[in-house]
Amino acid sequence: MSLNAITKDFSRYAAIFDMDGVISHTNPFHAEAFKAFFKNHNVQQATEEEFEQHMYGKHNSYIMQHFFKRPISPEELRTLEFEKEQLFRVIYEEHVAPIAGLIEFLKELKEHNFKLAVATSAPKENMDLILDELNIRHLFSSTLSSEDVKLHKPHPEVYLKSAENLQTPIEQCIVFEDSFSGITAAKNASMKVIAVLSSHKKEELPKSNAYINNYTEISVAKVKSILQTQDS
Repeated sequence: MSLNAITKDFSRYAAIFDMDGVISHTNPFHAEAFKAFFKNHNVQQATEEEFEQHMYGKHNSYIMQHFFKRPISPEELRTLEFEKEQLFRVIYEEHVAPIAGLIEFLKELKEHNFKLAVATSAPKENMDLILDELNIRHLFSSTLSSEDVKLHKPHPEVYLKSAENLQTPIEQCIVFEDSFSGITAAKNASMKVIAVLSSHKKEELPKSNAYINNYTEISVAKVKSILQTQDS
């Protein structure tokens, strides 16, 4: 069914969540994994500023090519990506935790008939680890990872595909994102977006419809009011 064929029912909305920095504060652990990974490959160690600019919210294909400073073939990328992400999972497995207020907020959204989705640039194994450790998989009607799209953020494919999976028109979808490329992807999908300030400051991100440090600062009523406004 195409989105255009879906009857608009503004009593039903959808909330789509990125994962890293939005569901869990994983970026410090990704940085730790990358440092070990780069050391294994004799790559010059990155500064925190470089990680903020060239890692957070970026797909591994971009990250690898930037830090290795050379083109990376698809075959090599798969090998390097598996190595780095396996390091991340080993490091993070004992530390999986939700961003403050997340689980209560997800349950509140469900109680108000929101459809929920995960739309991440991370590999499926990372997504599975976090959703299952937090025991929140059952709350989501759509879960998309890097393997599910051809074009990565800031391209809007993952958000458009999520809306299609949820059978919800894009104007009834709101996205929770923490990175420049992720917020840009949501805006490119013509969706409203709430920026989660877990990895960046407000002034470092594209203009969003609202900004939160964690989910104790947002309510279903606030989300609905954003969705019901005409400006984007």
